Amino acid sequence: MRKLLLLFIVLTTGILFIARLFYLQIYDTSAAILSENNAVKQQFEIPQRGRIYDRNGKLLVSNQPSYDLMAIPREIKPFDTLQLCSLVNISKDELIVQLKKARKWSPRQPSPIVSKISQEEFAYLGEQMRKFEGFFIQKRSLRDYQIDFGANFLGYIQEVHQGIINDDPYYNMGDLVGRQGVEEQYESLLRGKKGIKYLQKDRFNRVIGPYKEGTLDEQPEEGKNIHLTIDAELQKYGEMLMQGKRGGIVAIEPETGEILALVAAPNYDPALMAGRDRSKNYSILDNDSIAKPLYDRALLGEYPPGSPFKALTALIALQENAIGIDDKVYCNGGMKYGSKGRNFGCHHHSSPLSLINGIAYSCNAYFGTAYLNTINKYDTPQEGITKWGEHLSSFGLGDFMGYDLPIGRPGRIPISKTYNKQYNNRYWGATATISNSIGQGEVLLTPMQMAHFTATIANRGWYYKPHIIKKIQGTDTLPKRFEEKKYTTISPEHFEPVIQGLNDVYNYGTATNLKIPDIEICGKTGTAENFIKINGKRVQLTDHSTFVAFAPKENPKIAIAVFVENGYWGFRYGGRIASVMIEKYINGEVTQKHLEDWVLTNTLDEEYAKPLSGKPFPINDGKKIVGKFLLETENKLVN
Repeated sequence: MRKLLLLFIVLTTGILFIARLFYLQIYDTSAAILSENNAVKQQFEIPQRGRIYDRNGKLLVSNQPSYDLMAIPREIKPFDTLQLCSLVNISKDELIVQLKKARKWSPRQPSPIVSKISQEEFAYLGEQMRKFEGFFIQKRSLRDYQIDFGANFLGYIQEVHQGIINDDPYYNMGDLVGRQGVEEQYESLLRGKKGIKYLQKDRFNRVIGPYKEGTLDEQPEEGKNIHLTIDAELQKYGEMLMQGKRGGIVAIEPETGEILALVAAPNYDPALMAGRDRSKNYSILDNDSIAKPLYDRALLGEYPPGSPFKALTALIALQENAIGIDDKVYCNGGMKYGSKGRNFGCHHHSSPLSLINGIAYSCNAYFGTAYLNTINKYDTPQEGITKWGEHLSSFGLGDFMGYDLPIGRPGRIPISKTYNKQYNNRYWGATATISNSIGQGEVLLTPMQMAHFTATIANRGWYYKPHIIKKIQGTDTLPKRFEEKKYTTISPEHFEPVIQGLNDVYNYGTATNLKIPDIEICGKTGTAENFIKINGKRVQLTDHSTFVAFAPKENPKIAIAVFVENGYWGFRYGGRIASVMIEKYINGEVTQKHLEDWVLTNTLDEEYAKPLSGKPFPINDGKKIVGKFLLETENKLVN
C-alpha cells in the first residue's frame, strides 16, 4: 500500500510539472512572462500623440519626430565610450550616470540613455549603431507648438518618474507623460496606446525574426485629437494686452460654459518645454519667484473681488426681501455703522440712490445697507451669514467648480465658523463683516470664479460648469458634468434690475468712457484693496484693478473677468482690457484704438519693481489725485 501511495505522489507531481511547463510554453504568453524570457525581445512602438485644435479648427499643437538612444544593460558589450559620447553630444560622466540608472531600473528592459536626439545627430548615429551592441534607437514624437502663447492651459510633456511608473503599469522608463493643462487632464486620450513587437533571439542573442510569427504583436493606436473651447485669436490678443502686467483674464461663453480665453500673466512660450533644453528652461522659469510665470493666476490666484461682487450682494438682498428695487439709500461719502459710529467710506456721487443707480455708481453705502439688512433679517448673525453663504454656494463659489483642468483653488466664502474663530467665540455682529458687501473682508475669488458668476448673471440665474474641452475625436458627447444645467437660489425676476444696473455702468456710470459702438455691454468696475504683512504689520499696497462684463445684454455671447495686480482701479486697466476684448470677440476687430493703444503702451513694470512700502506710487497720466482716490477728469470717480 505504501509503495502505491509513493508511486501515486511521484506520478501526480510529474504530471503537475509537465502540465505547468506545457501551459507556460504554449498558452501563457502574457507580457510579464515574455519580458522575463531571455529568448524573446520586446520592442515598443510609441504612437503619435493626439493633436490639439482650438474651437475654430486652428491647429495649436502637433508632433515632430524625435529619437531616443535606448539600451538593454545586460546586452551591452564593450564599446568606444568616447565615440558614442561624441555622436550624441554628451559627456562621459553623463553616459556613465545614465547606464547606472538603466541597470538599476532593469538589466533586461530597455531604458533611455539619451533622449530627444536631433535629426542631425540621428543621421550620424544611425550609421554607427552596429558598433554599439546592446544599444538601439527608438523613434518617438515630441510636441511641435504652432503658437507661442497659451502655455498655461496647454501644459507640456515630460519623462515619467518612478512614482508614475509605480501607479500606472502602462508606463516604462523613458516614456513621456502630459503635465499640467490639457496635456495632463486628457493624457489617457492624447497618449494613444503603445504597440509592441515580440522578437525571437537565437543562442547568440541575435534577433532571428518575429516571435510566433508575430501573432502576439499589438499595433500602436494613435492618440485622439481634441478640440478645445479656446478661441486662439482672443487668447493671443489677451496675452498681448497683459504684457508688462500680472494677473488673469477668463472669458466664458455663458450659454455653454465653454472657456473662450484663459490668460495667466506673465506667461511663456510653450516651445520652451519641448526638446533637450526642457529641464533647463523649466528651472529658469521655476526659479523666477517674483513674476512666477509657472503660476497660473487665472486659476490659482485668490483675490478680493472688489466691487464686481456688489452684483451678488444686490441679488441676495432682493431674494431675501432685505431691500426693494426702488428703496433709496443716502450716501454722503459713506455710511455710519456700529455702536462707535464708524464710517464705511464711499466716493461722492448723487444721493439718495436706488438699486440700479447704486450699481451704476458703485455706491458702498447702498450695498453696505443691503448687506446688513440681509444678515440682520435673521435672529443671529451666524444664521444670516449661513444663509448668505448658501446663496453664494449656488453660484458655485467657495468651492472648486469642477472644470476640466488639473489645478485650481476654491477661493473663500466666509461662514459663521470663520468669525466664531476670529472672535474667539465671543459675540460678533453683522457690522463686523460689512466689508463682505463690497467684495473685500474675508471674501476671496479666483478670476475663473469671477468670470463664472458673471456668466451666471448673464444667463439670469443658471449655468453650465466651465470647461475647456469642446470635441473629442470619435465621440459626439462630452463628460456629463458639463451638460448638466444648474440653477442658483435667486429667482429669475431679480436678475433684470441688476443687469440694468450693470448696463448703466456703461451708459452713465463708472465705465461710461469704455462704450463700444453697437454693442450693449453690462459690466462692473472694481478696485480691490491690497494688504500684506511686512514685519508683522498689516500694510496697504497699491490696489488691484478688477473688472467683469458680459455682452450683448440680451443673448450674451461672452462673459469676461479681468484682474490686474496693483493696477490701481477698475477703469484703468481691467475696464479697458475687458471692453476691447469683447469688441474683438464679437466684431472680429477693434475700433476703439485709443483704449487698446493705452493698454499696450502702459505697463506696471515700475510698480512691480517698487519696494514693499505701502505708499502710493506717484503717477500722473491726466488724472487728479484726491487723497487715496484717483479722479478721472472725463468720468465719475472710478471704483
